[in-house]
Amino acid sequence: MREALAGDVSAFERLYRENERKVYALCLRLTSDGALAEELTQDVFVRAWTKLGTFRGDSVFSSWLYPLTVNVALSERRQRRRRTSRFFGTDDPTTFERPEPPPRHETGFDLEKAIGALPPGARAVFVLHDVEGYKHEEIGQMLGMATGTSKAQLHRARRILREALES
Repeated sequence: MREALAGDVSAFERLYRENERKVYALCLRLTSDGALAEELTQDVFVRAWTKLGTFRGDSVFSSWLYPLTVNVALSERRQRRRRTSRFFGTDDPTTFERPEPPPRHETGFDLEKAIGALPPGARAVFVLHDVEGYKHEEIGQMLGMATGTSKAQLHRARRILREALES
């Protein structure tokens, strides 16, 4: 880490190789889109390189990198929402109908797909709390929400997943 802080690109490359898969997995869970997760993973490490000087060394590198990953993924989601909300129009009213739920296969339940189908806020809180192990206070700070909102979103996510399991 000290070598990377001193500007050693090969040292940062080692940090990249050690953390790239975990960052990609977190981005994939937050976006449910493999191509976007790859793009975000690259964005995370570009941002990490430019902000490396803010790493104080009080903890391991990954504990600094994961909140950065969440921020990059959520920023992308906000930007996408702003871009797509500007364009609105269709001649086909069926565009606004809710899609039929996919048929349930008898072979089992795809948890990753179910997590991907959660509303974005509930998915982010579920992934950060139940998958990554963050506390509600930390999630609230990362996502810019109250602790109670984080708890409510987690409850919502679990309820939706439970309903999907029962159907």
